Amino acid sequence: MSPRAGHAGHPARTLAFVESPVQLLNVLEWAHVRGLRGAAGRTRPAVPPQARRSPAGAPPVPPAQPAGPPSPAAAPAGPPQAGAELTVVVLSPTDPMTRGQLRRMADLARDEGHRVRWEEARGGTTAPFHTVGGLAGPLRRADRIVMGDPFSRYVQLLLTITRARDLVVVDDGTATMEFVAQLARGERLVRWHRKGGRPGARDLLFAPVSASARRRLTPSAHRRVEVFSSMPVTEVPDGVTVTANDFTWTRARFGPPRITGGADLVGTSLVETGVVDGDRYLQAVRALAGTHGATRYFAHRRESAEKLHRLAAETGLEIVRPDLPLELIARRGPIGRTILSFPSTVVHTLPLALAGTGVRVAVCDIDPAWLTRTASPRAQGFLSGVTGTARDVHRLTATVRPA
Repeated sequence: MSPRAGHAGHPARTLAFVESPVQLLNVLEWAHVRGLRGAAGRTRPAVPPQARRSPAGAPPVPPAQPAGPPSPAAAPAGPPQAGAELTVVVLSPTDPMTRGQLRRMADLARDEGHRVRWEEARGGTTAPFHTVGGLAGPLRRADRIVMGDPFSRYVQLLLTITRARDLVVVDDGTATMEFVAQLARGERLVRWHRKGGRPGARDLLFAPVSASARRRLTPSAHRRVEVFSSMPVTEVPDGVTVTANDFTWTRARFGPPRITGGADLVGTSLVETGVVDGDRYLQAVRALAGTHGATRYFAHRRESAEKLHRLAAETGLEIVRPDLPLELIARRGPIGRTILSFPSTVVHTLPLALAGTGVRVAVCDIDPAWLTRTASPRAQGFLSGVTGTARDVHRLTATVRPA
């Protein structure tokens, strides 16, 4: 799907909705591949493989920060850029670490010449009404809608307003795999770690909106649907276009990184989402770090401060709270020659972002004994699929089994 003419011969008006730093990163990757024009008529064509080095004069990015209270983020400043074809709408969450990373990613989007509209979408009981009301006009005028999370109730509600004929879903991590599969099977849209449980009262009240969103995300004679993904997509719904995301923008913008001789470990929020037992996870991290000589632990933005404090105290790992998505942190460097991870999005994305650097990504399977009693019945199969379908990663020879 190439950029097409909008109303009255103008470029297509594209509205993107993001709720996490990774979603915004993948919107920038999609816009780069599509060559969307930035402010003042600037255009960002795809960069050929032989030119994937940081451009001269690229603004410096501060290093990742050790764990601790995040510094207050300043409000986005400056008017929207005139002439930009892409407007990124940030439906801001309340989590401080996520907000901080989103502020940094919003700055990068502005550097690319795109408009950024920051919405305090969860800033009180009346915030959703103000947000939806303020976006109704732009939604009706947009020719194309890009979204990072089709499972989001906010996004599903906004989809009921738009008249756009082009819909694009960019990666929201491993959830993209489940979204495409559910769309292909005509199932209701439910996040994988919640599937199997009984719908709550809010789920039932929202069911008509969710069903409407699923219909709008189904291609028709009047609507085109694209999935822009670095994840393996095996069940492709009829009429859906799948475009590969190989992190061209990331490789052009950052690095190549300085490689250290050690190993780094990537954290996961599987404890916070209720899938993996906290004590088992800590024992697994300790065993994995000891076996492979890891010295740093890159925390997921959703990991709790209490859990990270305990990890630092009991494993001796240096806890790092990244200020940007890990793909950018790793590409910027320094980064270990080996990156250890549990099943997660990064086992698919880091080999792409770090292509040609010599960094090895290794993944440790989740032992079924680590799962909580309340974990979804599909959890083990889904996590095994995440690992099994990853390309260019090394599976560890044996599952780490905590004592």
